[in-house]
Amino acid sequence: QVQLVESGGGLVQAGGSLRLSCSATGTIYSINTMAWYRQAPGMQREWVADITGTGTTNYAGSVKGRFTIFRDNFKKMVLLQMNSLNVEDTGVYYCKLVNGWQPSRTYWGQGTQVTVSS
Repeated sequence: QVQLVESGGGLVQAGGSLRLSCSATGTIYSINTMAWYRQAPGMQREWVADITGTGTTNYAGSVKGRFTIFRDNFKKMVLLQMNSLNVEDTGVYYCKLVNGWQPSRTYWGQGTQVTVSS
């Protein structure tokens, strides 16, 4: 059974930086994608960025150039470096793993709060 645990959230002033971490336990298959999502108060959860097992990355337009997703496969971790934060980045950030391929299973972490003050 895979479990994901996020950490690194907190309160930061606009313009500041945070690094989020997501640690996975259990078996991670070579074909997988790890991603970060976020959910602002009263809003739907939205995709932020993802990275495949081979390191291909994708970003939402709102974070491109400011956020960087990277992973440490040995440590089974995915990280999100967030720079130039603004108030609109506030929300609960969730880690997601899509493990395997046909079939695949999806796992979510419990989330970590990021609050950006103006």
